[in-house]
Amino acid sequence: VQLQACGGGSVQAGGSLRLSCVRSGIIYRINRMGWYRQAPGKQRELVASMFTSGSAIYADSVKGRFTISRDNAKNTIYLQMNSLKPEDTAVYYCNTNTNYRDYWGQGTQVTVSS
Repeated sequence: VQLQACGGGSVQAGGSLRLSCVRSGIIYRINRMGWYRQAPGKQRELVASMFTSGSAIYADSVKGRFTISRDNAKNTIYLQMNSLKPEDTAVYYCNTNTNYRDYWGQGTQVTVSS
């Protein structure tokens, strides 16, 4: 099983980016799929996550600016990030949570300049 994330980059504050994460391989007992981020010197934190039911949760800091979505046919989840702020700068990791373990992608860097 592999999670391949892409779409990071450098933008100015107020800009937008769209992250994608493609899953290869079969994963059983998925609870939710989503995105975490880790800024330098900080702990990894949840950004957004979508349950298999389709409902989603967001960190308070990104509500109203970020949107998580998925395409089941493509085994892909997305994170649309709008109105980006310098404090959104971090390495973003896609995640798949199951009853047994978490799967992680390799991370993609997002840098927002003021």
